[in-house]
Amino acid sequence: MAKKVLVVDDEKLIVKGIRFSLEQDGMEVDCAYDGEEALRMAREKEYDIILLDVMLPKLDGFEVCQQLRETSSVPVVMLTAKGDDMDKILGLEYGADDYITKPFNILEVKARIKAIMRRTEKKGAEQTKSKVIQAGDLTMDCEARRVNIAGREVNLTAKEFDVLELLIFHPNKVYSRENLLNIVWGYEYPGDVRTVDVHIRRLREKIEINPSDPQYVHTKWGVGYYFQHS
Repeated sequence: MAKKVLVVDDEKLIVKGIRFSLEQDGMEVDCAYDGEEALRMAREKEYDIILLDVMLPKLDGFEVCQQLRETSSVPVVMLTAKGDDMDKILGLEYGADDYITKPFNILEVKARIKAIMRRTEKKGAEQTKSKVIQAGDLTMDCEARRVNIAGREVNLTAKEFDVLELLIFHPNKVYSRENLLNIVWGYEYPGDVRTVDVHIRRLREKIEINPSDPQYVHTKWGVGYYFQHS
């Protein structure tokens, strides 16, 4: 079945180029040119991945991503013309899975898309092994990709879920930030370890009663992060 991609950018030539290239690879591509249109389309149709420009009319890419994350865990790749690291980290903090800096090579874009889709498919295959995990008040349904705390559903981004799933399947094993970056984001990911810290912080804000005194995701100072229910 053809993979469905939504490309969001107000520069029509960029959209046209990406669309043509992805369609050559057999993908089904829809296009949106402002933030409001992107949100409407993403809510009306299920996509396998969304390429989302940061600088958009009506709603910017960060706002679109933030609103998307309230209802969806679809992988989102931000397209940013700015080279500033903090802009990229900010994009990830709003729930994006990856970023690409403009001007970009279309081959790089396709490689990123395929890497994310491979990881998503691999996760799907792995999740059939063990469907539901319970730790204290936390319940993780790997098949439905849902997490509940004391019966209340917590809406995690795709990457937050992947990080928690890795840690929960290997309790008490300490993963360095570099390990997590390589395993969850992949070796081809160009970001830095601050990406991991941002995701851990946001994960704790969602699953911990007191994020500064965590019950689930713990820090081993100077080493990394591990899961232990306490």
